[in-house]
Amino acid sequence: MSKNPRARIFDVETDFQQKARRPGGVTREKAIRGAQAEIDQCKPEFIDWLDRELQALHVAIRQAEANTAALSLIDQASYHARQLRDVGSTMGYDLVTFVADNLCDILEAVRAGARYDNDSVDCHLDALALATQAPYKNLRADQLPELSQGLRRVFEHLKSLVADV
Repeated sequence: MSKNPRARIFDVETDFQQKARRPGGVTREKAIRGAQAEIDQCKPEFIDWLDRELQALHVAIRQAEANTAALSLIDQASYHARQLRDVGSTMGYDLVTFVADNLCDILEAVRAGARYDNDSVDCHLDALALATQAPYKNLRADQLPELSQGLRRVFEHLKSLVADV
C-alpha cells in the first residue's frame, strides 16, 4: 500500500471480466456436457493419433539411443512424450498421462546429465503400450500401485545419478 495520501487505488475491470458478466451464455453444467460431447466425438480420431504418437515416440527413442549425446534427439523424444502427457487425461487415458509424465522427467534428467538408461526408457515404453490396452486404458496410476510406484522408483534412481554427475 502506498503511504501517499493522494494516491488512489482503484480496480480495473478487464474486457474479459465485462464479457463474463454479460447476460446469456450457458450454464456451467451445459458447457461441461458440451465439452464432453466434443471429446467423445474426437475419441475415434484420438485412438489413431495415439497410435501415431506412440510410434513417433518409439522412433525418436531409438534414434536417441543410437546417439545419446545428441540433445536434439533427446528433445525430439521429449516432445512426443509431452504430447502424450498433455492429451492423455483429457481423453480419459490417465495412465498414459502418468507414464508419459514420468518419461518426460527421465528425459529431462538425461538432458541434465544423467546417463541414458535403455532399460529404464524401455520400461516406460512398455508401460505406455500397456496403458493404451484394455483393461488398463481407463485406469489411473493409483489403481495400479505396483506399476506406478515402480516407475517412480526408476525415475528416483536416475535422478540420484544426476546428483552424482
